[in-house]
Amino acid sequence: MSRSDVFTPEQRSAVMARVKGKDTKPELKLRRLAHALGYRFRLHRKDLPGSPDLVFPGRRKVIFVHGCFWHGHDCPRGARQPKQNAEYWSAKIARNRQRDAAAQAALAEAGWKIDVIWECEMKELDALAARLTAFLD
Repeated sequence: MSRSDVFTPEQRSAVMARVKGKDTKPELKLRRLAHALGYRFRLHRKDLPGSPDLVFPGRRKVIFVHGCFWHGHDCPRGARQPKQNAEYWSAKIARNRQRDAAAQAALAEAGWKIDVIWECEMKELDALAARLTAFLD
């Protein structure tokens, strides 16, 4: 157990195992909206770099739905740094950002258009619908 971590390694593992990687509330919200707007898509295509959350194959466009904390967004929630085990978390978020950038670069190189929708941007549905329509049309 790290000095600054309040959990044992087994407890930390159990906590992290409960964190969902797909079918999160923001992702489900975006999927419902896209479907209501008439768009059809595929989910989490593992043959594409980064396994995008929503894939629109005919349009060659993908959307990633990022949690602000987990992907290091510059909003208040994403900028929040945990006080416990701070070194671990800053390294983890940095790795996530590097992984995201590499996946997006590989997708762009393969000719895909990419949009990243942050968790904090999902509060205003009308603006989100307009953004989605502008990106996909």
